[in-house]
Formats: sequence, C-alpha cells, structure tokens
Amino acid sequence: MTTPATDTDPQQWEQAGVRLELDGELATVTLCQPKRRNAQSPAMWRALAGVGRSLPGTVRVVLLRAEGVSFSAGLDRAMFTPEGIPGEHTFLELAAAKDEDLDAAIAEYQEAFTWWRRSDVISIAAVQGHAVGAGFQLALGCDLRVVAEDVQFAMKETALGLVPDLAGTKPLTELVGYARALEICATGRWVGAEEAVATGLANLAVPAEELDGAARDLAGALLASPRSAVIETKALLRGAAGRSYDEQRAAERGAQARRLRDLAGIGD
Repeated sequence: MTTPATDTDPQQWEQAGVRLELDGELATVTLCQPKRRNAQSPAMWRALAGVGRSLPGTVRVVLLRAEGVSFSAGLDRAMFTPEGIPGEHTFLELAAAKDEDLDAAIAEYQEAFTWWRRSDVISIAAVQGHAVGAGFQLALGCDLRVVAEDVQFAMKETALGLVPDLAGTKPLTELVGYARALEICATGRWVGAEEAVATGLANLAVPAEELDGAARDLAGALLASPRSAVIETKALLRGAAGRSYDEQRAAERGAQARRLRDLAGIGD
C-alpha cells in the first residue's frame, strides 16, 4: 500500500480546501470549501499538516476558522463508498492492509490534528454551525474554542461502527470528563453552544455574526503577553495533569527561575 505524496504548495492546499494567511505573529488557517460544508478528505489533511510544518517561527497564535454555514460536516461521504475518493485509499484497501501499513496511514491522517497544541503557539478554533466527527476532532485539536450560538458538535464515528481516531478522544476527555465524553461519543448526540460553554468544551459563545471578531479579539489578547512567559505557562498547564501536587510546584519553581533570569538578562 502506497501513500499519496504530501502537499507542500499553498496552491495545492487551497485546492484541497485550506488557505493560510500570515499577519506578523498571527496565522489564520481557513477551511475554504463552503459549498461542501468543508467536508474533509485525506488531501485536506495533508494540506493541514503541510501548513503546520510551514509556519514561520515568528508565529505565536494560530486562528482556525471556516467559510460558510458549517465549520466542517466531517468526512467526505465519498470515503464511505466502495469507490472512495480518486487517488486515495478506500476504506476496503485500508482494512486489507498489513497492520504496520494501516497504522502508518492513520498516523499520517492524525498529523493534521496534532500540531495545533505544539508548545510554541496557541491555537484558537472559531466554530460555527456543524462540527461533526472529523470536524469536531479538528476543533478539539486546538488549545481554545470560540463558538457561534448556532454551533452543533457531534461525534458520529461510533454510530458508523468506527471510533474517533483523529486525536480527539484525549482532549475531549480532558475537557468534559470521562463519563460525559463516553456518552457524547457512544450516542453521537448533538452538543450545542450552551452545553459546550458550561462543560468547558468551549471558552466563549457569541452570535454568529460576531464569531470572527471575538476570535480575533482573543488572539490579540494572547499576543499582548510576552511570548516566553506564555510558552512557559502553557507548558506548566499542559503538564499539570500528569504531575503530583509537589511535582507541579517544583515545575512552577523551575519555570519562574527561568523567567526571572531571562528578565534580568542572566544566562543559564
């Protein structure tokens, strides 16, 4: 089983439904196939992974948004047909592959969903309308989520006989807890804006017409703080769940020592 080449050309990204815009320390990634409700395909995933690899080191905040009425309606339905998408592996081909090839194919798909939480950037998803399956997991890949009041999240994989495999299960469980995450995934039910904010799935809900402005305001607030302090704080918070109380206190001391010495101009 061979894997299609990874897209590295921004024009190819846009053909696959992804557009990157750079404005100093802010990068905006837009899903730009509104007529198809930003349905996702392996080509889109390669484009998203390519965007992550290409970001300049000066970028501090990444804003993920989507054109049209829906953030993303999930997987392109052609992926569920025997014919699949031209030039891509069908589900039948994936199922028949050797274990290592199947694992490698899914790992390649996951790359589009994993780089958003890397240590040197903070990512914000601005989500409107439907965010289903892969769309839900893409929003979960970001550090923060601002949603429109019409948002509808759903994890439909289990209802299709599959599991969520695009790196969404860990952040979902971290945000809403095991019991609610299990119920959301196993039932495939819809989660609206009010519940999303109440459970910590979303940071803020606003009217749809205010979504872009609210997300950009949040990006501006994040950019107002010194980069090194934001990176150290993110690392502290991301690692907190895996540390004991005393280990976390020690991590705080180490991070603060680095910050004090940096501010004082004292090297290691």
